[in-house]
Amino acid sequence: MRCVRAALSGAAALALTLTGLTGLTGCGLKSGSPLVDDVAPGSVGKGAPLKGASLTVTSKNFSENIILGQMIGLIFKAAGAEVLDRTNLPGSISAREAIVGGDADAMYDYTGTAWITYLGHQKPIVSPQAQWQAVHNEDLKNGVTWLPQSTLNNTYTLAISKKNNAKYHLRTMSDLAELSKKDPSAVTLCVENEFASREDGLTGMEKAYGMEIPAGNIMKMDAGIIYTQVSKSNSCLLGEAYTTDGRIKAMDLDTLADDKHFFPNYNAAPEIHSKTIEKWPVIASLLNPLSARLTTQIAQELNGKVDVEGEDPHKVAKDWLIQEGFIKNG
Repeated sequence: MRCVRAALSGAAALALTLTGLTGLTGCGLKSGSPLVDDVAPGSVGKGAPLKGASLTVTSKNFSENIILGQMIGLIFKAAGAEVLDRTNLPGSISAREAIVGGDADAMYDYTGTAWITYLGHQKPIVSPQAQWQAVHNEDLKNGVTWLPQSTLNNTYTLAISKKNNAKYHLRTMSDLAELSKKDPSAVTLCVENEFASREDGLTGMEKAYGMEIPAGNIMKMDAGIIYTQVSKSNSCLLGEAYTTDGRIKAMDLDTLADDKHFFPNYNAAPEIHSKTIEKWPVIASLLNPLSARLTTQIAQELNGKVDVEGEDPHKVAKDWLIQEGFIKNG
């Protein structure tokens, strides 16, 4: 998701789509691993409503999306389906094309990615529900059905260590804009190279909030290093972050609220191949309770188990589903 959040030009979108389609073959979409977990229905899946179904789940190749893909697969399995696990595909386009083409049946995707990247719109819709509805309505023509979204919103934010924020008391992006005017030298920022130049990144954020951060105060680096620099050094007062990243809690960081709603909403919602849900409409009643439970805070905690504590995404997904009562051990 990260690498394709910007709206793409026609040529760039075509090139990326072709790369993604090539990736479907390269990553072995014709293969996959069957889910062999012995799981039983909990609060969902009673009566084996998917008995006789053979379903394929997919995901993108970052921790959160893999976890969510595993959750779908485990719920399908508990409901009686045979499930093929084709999660961890490279990038957004590969997984998306698998759903559109019917090579996969279900995944969790993000409304902002769909609206801007897949459907080609330039401006996000401020209301999360209105954006989901617009994505749902427009994507039906592509043979894709979006089920109701969660409040899990994996969007951009700026992070600051609690230690440093004890001095500045920053709560919102507008607070940062005020600080940048009063004391420009205080605002140092660490970001990924792509974020630094994009209109839906730093460039647009500065315009939206009326701030100008001196070029010498902006340092570019890999995402993983940003969290460390913000947490453990004084080289970056703030850093680009993602709202559901487990390192926010693990490294004791504060995040700034986007009070002018500049960044798009990236709410997670099940994206289903339409022919699949026409054949198995019960999928909606299986996944809607899961989406209703998922939040940004829960995503932070689960992502932290993988990215900070080193646990396996499948185990994290299964343990949480059992803990929440959605499924049981068989």
